[in-house]
Amino acid sequence: MDFLSNLALGFATATSFANLGFCLIGVILGTLVGVLPGIGATATIAMLLPITFQLEPVSSLIMLAGIYYGAQYGGSTTAILINMPGESSSAVTAIDGYQLARRGKAGTALAVAALGSFFAGSVSTFLVAIFAPPLTVVALKFGAAEYFSLMVLGLVSSVALAHGSILKALAMVVLGLLLGLVGTDIYSGTPRFIMGIREYADGLNFVAVAVGVFGIAEILRNLESEQTREVMKTNVRNLWPSREDFKRMVAPVLRGTALGSALGILPGGGAILASFASYTVEKRISKNPQEFGRGAIEGVAGPESANNAGAQTSFIPLLTLGIPANPVMALMVGAMIIQGIVPGPNVATEQPALFWGIIASMWIGNLMLIVLNLPLIGLWVKLLTVPYYVLFPIIMAFCSIGVYSVRSNVYDLYAVAAFGLLGYVMLKLRCEPAPLLLGFVLGPLLEENLRRAMILSRGDPATFATRPISAGLLLLSLVVLIVVFLPQVRKKRDEVFVEDN
Repeated sequence: MDFLSNLALGFATATSFANLGFCLIGVILGTLVGVLPGIGATATIAMLLPITFQLEPVSSLIMLAGIYYGAQYGGSTTAILINMPGESSSAVTAIDGYQLARRGKAGTALAVAALGSFFAGSVSTFLVAIFAPPLTVVALKFGAAEYFSLMVLGLVSSVALAHGSILKALAMVVLGLLLGLVGTDIYSGTPRFIMGIREYADGLNFVAVAVGVFGIAEILRNLESEQTREVMKTNVRNLWPSREDFKRMVAPVLRGTALGSALGILPGGGAILASFASYTVEKRISKNPQEFGRGAIEGVAGPESANNAGAQTSFIPLLTLGIPANPVMALMVGAMIIQGIVPGPNVATEQPALFWGIIASMWIGNLMLIVLNLPLIGLWVKLLTVPYYVLFPIIMAFCSIGVYSVRSNVYDLYAVAAFGLLGYVMLKLRCEPAPLLLGFVLGPLLEENLRRAMILSRGDPATFATRPISAGLLLLSLVVLIVVFLPQVRKKRDEVFVEDN
C-alpha cells in the first residue's frame, strides 16, 4: 500500500497545473535541442540552471528531467533524416535509420524510434519506482566512511566509462576536485584558493562552471566546425509501422529496454553504452545480419529503446544516493543544491512529494513526447535548416544574463568566459569535460565525508578498510581501475573515442 500511496502522491504532485506546464516545456525543449545537432541536453540544462533558481524545486527538476529524456527522442530525428545524431546516444540509430529514410521509409523509422522509446521509457520509469525506495532504505545505513568510498567508486567509474586516454580522464577528475576546494574551509572557516577575490569565498559558482565548460565550449567548437546539413527532401509519410515492422521490432525493443535499464545505472555514460551494446546484440543474433547498415528495423528499434531506458534509470543513483551517473545528473545535483536540497537518501523521506513527483512526471513526459513528436515532425525538419551563426549569439547572451541573475556577481561572468575557453582547450586536447564536472560536484562532499570519517575514528584511516561496506566499495573501485588499464580495454576505448570524434 505504501508504494501505491507514494505513487498517488507523485501523480498528484506531477499533475498540478504548474508542474504539467513545466514538464511540457521540458520535453519540448529537450526535443528541440536533440533535433539541433551540436547543442545537446547537457549544455542546455547547464544554461537553464539560473532559471531554476526562481522556480519551485519540484517544478525545476521536473523540467530539467524532461529536457534530458526529451533530448533522447529528438536526437533520433536528425540521426534518421540527415545522418547527424543530435545526441551521442543516437549515433547508432543513424546507421540504419538514415538508410531507411533514403529508401523512402523515413516515417516508419521515426515511428519505430518513437514507439520503442516510449515503451522503454515507461518500463524503466516503473523500475525506478520499484527499486529506488529499497535502495534509499539501504543508503540510510551509510556513514561518512561509506559515503566517501561510494563517491570514490563513482569517480573511478566515470573515468572507466569515459572515452580516450585514461590518464587524461583521471587528470580531469583531479582538476575538478581541486576546483571544488576553492572557497571557505568547511571546518575552520578559513578562505582558501580564492586568489584574493572575496566574491569566491563561497566557492566557484557551479552554474558558471557548467555553462562555461559545456555550453560555451560546445558553441565555440560547433562554430569552428559547422557542417552543411542536407535534410531529406521527400515528405515524411506513413508514420505508422506495418504489421511486419511491428513483428520485427517487438523483440529488439524488449531486449533494448532490458539492456538500457541495467546499463543506465552505471556512472559515466550508460545510455550511450546501452545503445552500442543493443546494436551489437541485435546484429549478432539476427538471422539476416547482412541487412544491418542497409536499413534494418532492428537497428533502430533496439538502440533507441536502450538509450531511452538508460536515460531513465540513470535517475536511480541520483535519487537514492545523491551520486550522479553522468554529466546531466551532475547538473541535476547542482540544481538541487541551488534549491537548498541536500542530495541523497534523505530526499525520499524528507521530501516525498519531490521524490515521487519526479518519478511520476517521467510517465507523463513520455506520454507527451509520443503524442507531440510524430505530428510535429514537419516543424523539426524545418528547424534543421536554421544556421548556427543565428542561434549561438542569442544562446550566449541568454547564458550570460542567466548566470549573472543567480548571484548578481560580475565575477561569475568572468568565470563563464574562463571556463568556456578552458572547456574549448580541453576539447581540442581530447580531454572529456564530464569527469571534471563530476569531480567538481562530488569534491566538496568527498572532502566533507573524508574529514568527518577521520574525526569520528580519531584520525585512524583504517576505518575505511574495517567497515565492510566501505571496504567493499574501495575494493570494487580498485578492480574497476585495474580493468580499464588492461591493454584490450584501452584499445577499445581509443577506437570508440576516434569514432565519436
